[in-house]
Amino acid sequence: MGDVAEHQAAAIVDPVRIGAVALAVQDLARVEAFYRGVIGLERVLNDADGVLLGAGGIGFLHLHHRPDAAPDDPSAAGLYHTAFLLPSRADLGSWLAHAGRLRTPLEGAADHLVSEALYLSDPEGNGVEVYADRPRAAWRWTDGQVAMATLPLDFEAVLAAASPAWSGAPPGTRTGHVHLRVGDVAAAVEFWTGRIGLDLVAALPGAAFLSSGGYHHHIAVNTWRSRGAAARDRRRAGLASVTLAVAQGTRAAAAPAMADPWGTAVRVAPA
Repeated sequence: MGDVAEHQAAAIVDPVRIGAVALAVQDLARVEAFYRGVIGLERVLNDADGVLLGAGGIGFLHLHHRPDAAPDDPSAAGLYHTAFLLPSRADLGSWLAHAGRLRTPLEGAADHLVSEALYLSDPEGNGVEVYADRPRAAWRWTDGQVAMATLPLDFEAVLAAASPAWSGAPPGTRTGHVHLRVGDVAAAVEFWTGRIGLDLVAALPGAAFLSSGGYHHHIAVNTWRSRGAAARDRRRAGLASVTLAVAQGTRAAAAPAMADPWGTAVRVAPA
């Protein structure tokens, strides 16, 4: 229960966090079925434009129906993955067992020191991470930089922690972070630090990690497949927008609607 309480408290105190992600999708029924059946989200709202999915009555994933959109280009700027944060390691174990029963193809798994994570893609190629944080007290910081790594995940230990049986994403699940494909890491860092007020907390070759409130990262950016990418083609499916939930008095709270250097809409809403 301690991890769950910490998770819920962090969602409140982080001055800037991810409020929602919007995706443009070609086949709404198929993609919604994935996020509901595999990821465990629930439909919170539907309208003529698409659906809003979430957990515990809180929506955080918009699916906009765009049947005439061209497929996303994985070498262009856009979404690397949306990361769904579960309240506890027990929930992650329950989800992993659920994914196993469905024979869901996983594309990766890692122990990142600050978290344990599993990776897959939705039916239209949008990257997905399902993860649980380790307690913040266990994170290691040096000179404002958090220690993260990509180590093998202990599948047996995660499965052993599972409780109870998976019945859908539990209340408290949210979008913990968003990882973006960008054309230039330095330009992306300048945008997220200068315009939004995030802190640069870690860097790797071709990637950077940024956060608010001492979190390991709310936004990640990389050029691993997209170095030199130009502005996004809005006619393509994939990432449509990122909405930030921001506390009053933060730099982002005073920011108007904007776009990152590659044209991805960044919106702000009260936390």
